[in-house]
Amino acid sequence: MKNNILVTQSSMPSFEEYCEEVKDIWESHWLTNMGTKHQELQNGLIKYLDVENMEMFTNGHMALELSLQAMNLKGEVITTPFTFASTTHAIVRNGLEPVFCDINPIDFTMDVPKIEELVTDRTCAIMPVHVYGNVCNVEEIQRIADKYGLKVIYDAAHTFGVKYKGKGIGSFGDVSCFSFHATKVFNTIEGGSACFKDKEFGKALYRLKNFGIRGPEVVDGVGANAKMNEFCAAMGICNLRHIEGEIAKRKLVVEKYMEYLNGVEGIQLNPVQDDVEPNYAYFPVVFNEKVFGATRNEVMAKLAEQGIGARKYFYPLTNTFDAFHGKYDVNKTPVALYVSKRVLTLPLYADLPLDIVEKICKIILSCKG
Repeated sequence: MKNNILVTQSSMPSFEEYCEEVKDIWESHWLTNMGTKHQELQNGLIKYLDVENMEMFTNGHMALELSLQAMNLKGEVITTPFTFASTTHAIVRNGLEPVFCDINPIDFTMDVPKIEELVTDRTCAIMPVHVYGNVCNVEEIQRIADKYGLKVIYDAAHTFGVKYKGKGIGSFGDVSCFSFHATKVFNTIEGGSACFKDKEFGKALYRLKNFGIRGPEVVDGVGANAKMNEFCAAMGICNLRHIEGEIAKRKLVVEKYMEYLNGVEGIQLNPVQDDVEPNYAYFPVVFNEKVFGATRNEVMAKLAEQGIGARKYFYPLTNTFDAFHGKYDVNKTPVALYVSKRVLTLPLYADLPLDIVEKICKIILSCKG
């Protein structure tokens, strides 16, 4: 394992810094239930992400699932199949029906001109996904939502710290949900958050993550247990101190990849979006095998021979999962299907040595026919 290069590696503070941060947890014996670490991290994240309000959760999936539940929606949710399982499962587990919109072939986010034709009298919401750090067309999505009276719930798991036109990406939509999983740009080991404007919605979220408890002797709803513990919050406090430096180091890795792979025939790279301050979360490469001369799978196998891990992210599409066998027609999302069969995310993390990036690129280029 030590000699292998994985597709990602968690950003972590020094052991000494984390130990110092958790020392007072031992003194207080307060391990969970929205303690001082939880509150400190939440306040810091609200400021850093430039959002009005936030509730933190044990993971990003619970942020999504409970945000949907707090809205008490019925019917259909327009979403994308080019995402992690969590997005679709959050919809289905709320008794809602996902309606899959195709993606655009440039930045892999929801193809907004195709959204409106999917709206029916049963549509209650749109759940777009900011993919690989790429920002959805938030203006057009909001226009459609306003026109039809729909809620907008963003899966913002990939866009921690991203800004669009100077605004934190979590400030768009009715709610934006982040993941703080160990593999993300910012992590709390496990964790997540929902960002929103409506404080009444926030109260509903709070009760849902804490068993439906309203007060010491009042439980007026049925809730889950999705509270972030103090040790995870402490990790987040430490990592937040270093986030700008970590993103800067990720940028250097991306620039090195671009130096070797940009302009290579048969390879499509992540776009540079206008008005977006990126976080360099992922480095996806889409291989056109007819032009490049090798398939995604062949490139992945060649990298694996050298102990380098890459990931078919996202493959398979969620509308092809065995859990939904025969339920959805994948041919209705042909661009997503095409990309899912050809995309490979390359290793990317803050401490990835640049000479290893060069090695990865040379292996890829050696596959070119």
